[in-house]
Amino acid sequence: MTATTEIQYKKAPNGQYKRETFPVLEMTCAACAVSVESMLKSTAGVKDAGVNFANQTAWVEYDSHLAQPADLRNSVRSIGYDLVVDVEDPQAVQEEAQRKHFEAVKQRTIWSSILSIPVVIIGMFFMDMPYGSYISMALTAPVVFYFGRNFFINAWKQGRHGKANMDTLVALSTGIAFVFSVFNTFFPDFWHSRGMHAHVYFEAAAVVVAFISLGKLLEEKAKSNTSSAIKKLMGLQPKTVRAIIDGVEQEIPIAVVKVGYKIQVRPGEKIPVDGIVTNGSSFVDESMISGEPVAVEKKAGEKVFAGTINQKGSFQFEAEKVGGDTILAQIIKMVQQAQGSKAPVQKLVDKIAGIFVPIVIGIAILTFIVWMVIGGDNAFTHALMNSVTVLVIACPCALGLATPTAIMVGVGKGAENNILIKDAESLELAHKVNAVILDKTGTITEGKPVVTDIVWATNDGYTNEKQILYTLESQSEHPLADAVVNTLKAESTSSLSLDEFESITARGVKGSIDAKTYFVGNRKLVEENKVAISSHLSDLASKLQSEAKTVVYFSDNQNVLAVIAIADKVKATSKAAIESLLRKGIDVYMLTGDNEQTAKAVANQVGLKHYKAEVLPSDKAKFVKELQLKGKVVAMVGDGINDSHALAEADVSIAMGKGSDIAMDVAKMTLITSDLQSIPRALNLSSKTVMGIKQNLFWAFIYNVIGIPLAAGVLYPVNGFLLDPMIAGAAMALSSVSVVGNSLRLRAAKI
Repeated sequence: MTATTEIQYKKAPNGQYKRETFPVLEMTCAACAVSVESMLKSTAGVKDAGVNFANQTAWVEYDSHLAQPADLRNSVRSIGYDLVVDVEDPQAVQEEAQRKHFEAVKQRTIWSSILSIPVVIIGMFFMDMPYGSYISMALTAPVVFYFGRNFFINAWKQGRHGKANMDTLVALSTGIAFVFSVFNTFFPDFWHSRGMHAHVYFEAAAVVVAFISLGKLLEEKAKSNTSSAIKKLMGLQPKTVRAIIDGVEQEIPIAVVKVGYKIQVRPGEKIPVDGIVTNGSSFVDESMISGEPVAVEKKAGEKVFAGTINQKGSFQFEAEKVGGDTILAQIIKMVQQAQGSKAPVQKLVDKIAGIFVPIVIGIAILTFIVWMVIGGDNAFTHALMNSVTVLVIACPCALGLATPTAIMVGVGKGAENNILIKDAESLELAHKVNAVILDKTGTITEGKPVVTDIVWATNDGYTNEKQILYTLESQSEHPLADAVVNTLKAESTSSLSLDEFESITARGVKGSIDAKTYFVGNRKLVEENKVAISSHLSDLASKLQSEAKTVVYFSDNQNVLAVIAIADKVKATSKAAIESLLRKGIDVYMLTGDNEQTAKAVANQVGLKHYKAEVLPSDKAKFVKELQLKGKVVAMVGDGINDSHALAEADVSIAMGKGSDIAMDVAKMTLITSDLQSIPRALNLSSKTVMGIKQNLFWAFIYNVIGIPLAAGVLYPVNGFLLDPMIAGAAMALSSVSVVGNSLRLRAAKI
């Protein structure tokens, strides 16, 4: 499947704008993402661009007359990164590149750690041993300049364009520490003649590389875990299919399947693409789409969906949607878009990360100058080491990972709970919702009329009367007739021979069986034909109507034989979901185009005080604006085309998964189970995700606010404390790991 790369087109005055998403390779920190984004935006022909560090992707909107993907790639390559373009499966290329990168980081971590351990032992316990400095230098050189060479390469590429990132910090700190120590190893008399000891800091340089490599290794491992939801979804689609070509069954790759192909599905197999059954029948497990555990019967004319699992039967179907058009592909695309989108708080963090590195370098230079002025006899040594420590401890990685990792895990958690989140902004905003608007039909109710009551006037001839009713309604084209037919069919009712049949507009139907006339329709049909109705049935009909049920009368030409009540049943979970929202202090409103009586009955049934009936689509959007003007953060929940305007106006828009395509396109969240209890779960997920973001940002900011002054030596005048660069490196690496780890805790949270 190649739905990974999203392409959208829109017209522009100066050409054809194309929006495309590319995997990015070689990014190692949040500042890297800022650099790539800045470079893309400055490329000729690019209108706008954005980079997400957490899922390693970049989206670019560019004029296809002025720029091509190759130009974008060359621009990014010039600062040490890469874009995956012009390939059939960019996701596979990115995964392979990430796998190789992970292995490379793993090897660097292992070998830099092995070589650093003896350097640390010598530097801490045997600093005066003969040739100790030379041994440390020999062990440190490959750590810094071979296993840590990428820091210097990337720093140089960034520097050529006037940019700086985390690699710049590491290259400066380890390079300066190593050169300083080499000088002291070969020319110790320079310091001895000045009455000072010639300190070497090989262990600091070596351990910084080792710790940062370890931190990056753990980050890479953690980031790969956050995208497991997408990988699980992708695994739902088989790689090959059995297609019927020229009457012969052939196994072909799924990538070559086209609309109209006939596909054979055997027992236990996954359905490869969306389509319509043409031959055979079976039961299909559609829980990945509907959330319902009961398998659904499929026969000729029924739709089947990619990723669902066939049970015991076998059938053929005609491919209707393939590749990126299948429901499964759209689900994957929505999850990827959400994981790649930036929450509003993340946009601020990106700006901070972009200026963070230059500020840190400025602080390091200022630290050096201040120590040179006030440092006394050891001014140069303290100035150098404290400025190096500032460079080592400052890390934008934790800051950059704070929001996207929490968002990615939150989106994945939502997908596992049948909540598809289209963009990060809705996930961040949902916890602030204090007003929820619910459409009635298809949202609170099932959206499908069913027979709730059939009350017969007498039991005499009951079976025959039921057959007559079934025969007449089978001929009717009225939507409510289907509900009656389905109910009687479930009772194995058989039809009779019909002599005459007439459809009476706005009234019902009239038919003749065995030379006797029968009517099925509304009260006006009964009254116009002067058919008698017993007081018992009349009172019952009034009671059923007060319960928002549509009453249908079945009669012969003299008496009403039965009263049938039809209603759009309230979903079993609607009342509990609404009660849950009300307990949270959220105002819940129901809007419907139905009449006042029906609206009132449904509202009473689910415990709602606020409702509006006979509402037009434009009125729904207007009501959303009215609540927003009152300071409410509004969530709109709907399933139909008539809800799309209101969904677009709402702060958080939620579509029911069994609703219209337009509603799902407009909405920023989709509940694929159509279960309203997913709404409180979505709000809880938002609360927990935002809490995780705040915790991550707190620790990332606090870490730098405390760590950088300590590294600069602010405590030295008080108690003589100076932060060792080696400890600073360890703290820096662990800060990023702690942020990712905190985000991953959300995977185990209950929503």
